[in-house]
Amino acid sequence: MDTPLFSGRRRRCATLLCAAALLAGCASPPAQQAADPASSPWAGQSGLHADAADAPWVHKTFPGKTATHFQYARLDGRDAMSVQAESSASMLRQQVRIAPADLGRVRFSWKVPGLIEQADLALRDRDDAPVRIVLAFEGDRSRFSARDAALSELARALTGEEMPYATLMYVWCNHREPGSVIRSPRTDRIRKLVVESGPQRLNRWLDYERDIRADYLRVFGEEPGALVGIAIMTDSDNTHSHTQAWYGPVRLVPAQRAH
Repeated sequence: MDTPLFSGRRRRCATLLCAAALLAGCASPPAQQAADPASSPWAGQSGLHADAADAPWVHKTFPGKTATHFQYARLDGRDAMSVQAESSASMLRQQVRIAPADLGRVRFSWKVPGLIEQADLALRDRDDAPVRIVLAFEGDRSRFSARDAALSELARALTGEEMPYATLMYVWCNHREPGSVIRSPRTDRIRKLVVESGPQRLNRWLDYERDIRADYLRVFGEEPGALVGIAIMTDSDNTHSHTQAWYGPVRLVPAQRAH
């Protein structure tokens, strides 16, 4: 049984652990639905190679958190992952390993019917988002601050997984301009890059292609290590609200190695 102190730490770090869980092992209009997101057409088109050799997509839940609901859907002629969050937080993730020299681009799309009115990605108690694309990286963990090292150990104690060296999130923010960088209020090793802002482009499919190396270098100010995890995440646990979204397939496109 947890002690009161341990339980308190668990509550304070629950959202941090959503990103920490990425390093495991180094889970609207009418729509047609299937039972298992991991074996859906969406999963088959997502990840590095979109073939049977890929690691499976896994629904990763977190201690003390209600799970967000992920369900394959066919929407507007697209294969999609339908996501419903009700005061919840969890992610659908895939383990990968892409060496720094092979880092290329990530392609993703989403459709969001509404923002979370109370959310603010810079504030600990309001750090929710209708959509996130999450990338986790290896690095020199000896460079962790004492606080981040302690948080990583706590993450391992609670989940069996250490906190990644660095986590980059592409997010839709309520009011900050695209291109803004938001540092997590819990750890400097999680940083969010705003790619969409405000309500102007709600209720439509939006498609993106991002240069992973360039974005990492801009956000963290250093060269990236190996990419070891990718996930989609929708959360509303801090604001105790409801939100929903649809994600198109998330594709990793490695750079062509120079010969």
